[in-house]
Amino acid sequence: MRELAQQLLNLEAANQSASDSREHTAVRVCEKLRISLTRFVGPDGFASLMRRSLALARTEVPLLQSINVNSEGALEGIESLATETPQEQGEAAIAIARQLLTLLATFVGEPMTLRLVREAWPTSDE
Repeated sequence: MRELAQQLLNLEAANQSASDSREHTAVRVCEKLRISLTRFVGPDGFASLMRRSLALARTEVPLLQSINVNSEGALEGIESLATETPQEQGEAAIAIARQLLTLLATFVGEPMTLRLVREAWPTSDE
């Protein structure tokens, strides 16, 4: 799942436009997944998955302590990572995305997880 998370973050970084240059790549990945997953698990289900994903990611990357998930499942406070090194920012983003994908795969299986990822990124080669 780490490789898949990295691939999705790379895809979003490569597709970054000037209009979304201020938005963290992890936020864009989670937002794309939110759209796909909300149809599957509902808005409350997605918000629960994100809260649990963030809690698990915090155990790996303490920098995430200042990040929260709002009631809609969106990451808040991620701009606080702007003062960290690019490597630390990358590890934080990977941790969040990987935990979300891992939880999803645990609950619905890897084939369904990959199908939901393909919905969000139709041109990805995961």
